[in-house]
Amino acid sequence: MMNGIFNLFHKKIKKNKELDALIAGIVNNESNNYKDAAQDYLKKFDAKFRELCETDALTDEQKKYYGDILVETKERLTGYTHKDQKPYWT
Repeated sequence: MMNGIFNLFHKKIKKNKELDALIAGIVNNESNNYKDAAQDYLKKFDAKFRELCETDALTDEQKKYYGDILVETKERLTGYTHKDQKPYWT
């Protein structure tokens, strides 16, 4: 009964496997503190998302869903790199 009610309020969006795999790569590398690898996956995700948008391979719901993830992830990973990290001994 609750599942039926939940589905009324939460419209399921068909997922894109390529984008989901790239998101998983970002999350996995971020959780393991692989900062540069997480940034690389973010660049790949951004490029793939833009490519799919330009070719109209995504629905409007998918564009909003993955676009929101992209914006949030870019904000979260701003400055998230080993290159800017100061050594602990200085």
